[in-house]
Amino acid sequence: MTAPGAPRIDLNADLGEGFGVWRLGDDDALLEVVSSANVACGFHAGDPVTMRRVCTAAVAAGVAIGAQVSYRDLAGFGRRFVDVAPGELAADVLYQLAALDGVARACGGRGAYVKPHGALYNAVVHHAAQARAVVEAVTDYDPGLTVLGLPGSLLLRAAVDAGLPTVAEGFADRGYAPDGTLVPRGSEGALVHDPAAVAERAVRMATEGTVVAVDGSPVRVEVGSVCVHGDTPGAVDLARSVRTALQAAGLRVGPFTG
Repeated sequence: MTAPGAPRIDLNADLGEGFGVWRLGDDDALLEVVSSANVACGFHAGDPVTMRRVCTAAVAAGVAIGAQVSYRDLAGFGRRFVDVAPGELAADVLYQLAALDGVARACGGRGAYVKPHGALYNAVVHHAAQARAVVEAVTDYDPGLTVLGLPGSLLLRAAVDAGLPTVAEGFADRGYAPDGTLVPRGSEGALVHDPAAVAERAVRMATEGTVVAVDGSPVRVEVGSVCVHGDTPGAVDLARSVRTALQAAGLRVGPFTG
């Protein structure tokens, strides 16, 4: 049992990433472990029924609900860069925020934060126009929403400039390049599968603010949330290992919102 006054760290995962009769990941099991759920809003995965199911379960579990917004790319699971005009991207993000928040409220909760998904997440690390478009959508919808993103990203800088609350996150199951960005999927070292290694990385990020890059160099990643991807093979076991290790390190796992 972690002491009530212990430092808090959030543990998030991507949920609701099925579509229609297809399901990806074990949402129910992950909701027993994580403190925040990044719920797919229908553009890279998810649909109204899936969103409602996940939001209902998240409210029952006391898990914070966030909108995981994406490019309009169902076929590519949102993992392909789209050179979309900023105005169109802002409208797409606004649409997703409103949809997720509406479903969450109907389930007794609310959308508390926003996190870009996949290629959009990586793009807004350095793509100024798209970063500003995401921030514009959040500001227009609800300037009280927290923006979750990569430390040092243009997204978080733009959000701070707009007066939005921000939280930086680290990825326990993803490889890092020496510059603090994520190793592209498909490249060597992009994914970390060993539960012990994933747990150790999470604790190091949460307690020391560092992670070891693929070349062995230390990278500063001061974070308020740690992510385990819901579609990673063995995601539930990885998430459990991470939570157990964080608590063993004297940290209290809980949402950064509220």
